[in-house]
This record gives sequence, C-alpha cells and structure tokens, in this order.
Amino acid sequence: MIFYPEERIALFIDGANLYSAARSLAFDIDYRRLLDLFREKGRLIRAFYYTALLEDQEYSPIRPLVDWLDYNGYTMVTKPTKEFTDSMGRRRLKGNMDIELAIDMLEMAPHLDHAILFSGDGDFRRLVEAVQRRGVRVSVVSTIRSSPPMVSDDLRRQADSFIELQELAPQIMRNHHPRDEMARPRPEPAETA
Repeated sequence: MIFYPEERIALFIDGANLYSAARSLAFDIDYRRLLDLFREKGRLIRAFYYTALLEDQEYSPIRPLVDWLDYNGYTMVTKPTKEFTDSMGRRRLKGNMDIELAIDMLEMAPHLDHAILFSGDGDFRRLVEAVQRRGVRVSVVSTIRSSPPMVSDDLRRQADSFIELQELAPQIMRNHHPRDEMARPRPEPAETA
C-alpha cells in the first residue's frame, strides 16, 4: 500500500460486498481498527459505509452495526430494501447501493487525493476511471484469494493499486472476546442485482 502522509483520503465501503469478502476469508472486521488504520495513512476526510436495510422488520440483524458505525466516525448511507417475486415465485430482496456510492465518490473527488473503494464489483470500473481522470488515485480493497475471487479482473486492472483484503486481516480483524464491545450480530446482506 502506497500512502503519503498529507494526502486526503476517503473510504467508500460497499457493506454487503465487504461482508461477503471477509466472510469468504473466514474473519470478521473490527470497524474501529479499520478506521484507525486509514487514519494513520493520511488525512482521512470521510469514511462512507453503504448498506440496504430491511425496514419492515421489527429487528434487523444489521441494525446494531449500522447504529455503532453511525456513532463512531462513519458516514452511513442507507436505503430500504425492495421486495419482489422472481420468475420462480420466490420472495427476493434487492438492495443495490451502487448509484449512491458512485455519486458520492464523484462529488468528493475534488476534495481528495486518494479514494479507497472496498468492493470487487466490476460495475465500478467506469466510476474508478472517471475519478482517476479528475486526478484522484483509486485503490481497490477486495480479495482474489477466495474461491471464486471476489474482485472483477476489470476493476483490478483499472485501479491504481489493489489491496488484498487477506493481507489487511491481521490489522483489521476483530478479536473474539466474550465481552468485546464490538461483538455485533453478523449482518445478513441484501441480495444485490
């Protein structure tokens, strides 16, 4: 990872994508440690976390995490999931946050030197290209060490640098202690389409 002490950094975290990547590598993320790691790398301007929420349920497994992040340095961007019935008659949930993330990254570009995208979604390749044209370096954090790999080859090629999530694990993984204040229920990400 190449960082410069005075560069302005922002994190753009695709919550469902990061959760799936970390889960495929068999570890849980300590979001306080994640924030601290990037605060040490430069001037952290903003840390965005994107996730869809089940609004009609009395209890959502992701709600405690969302509340904790909201109070501890993250800018939460949420929207309700949409329920639909697929062609087989099965109830499905959809909660894609790609547009929200893309708009925020483009709007923040004039105020940044380095954007860190936590996602492997190939749909972000053109976004990365557009932000790079505005003079911002873009690093992508995901994994190629899962089976199948969680990052699109096109996205990896477009990024200025690729950061393997498994290599970050020792610095950002949650230590499991029975009374750990970060112990939160595992969120169930909405299906993204």
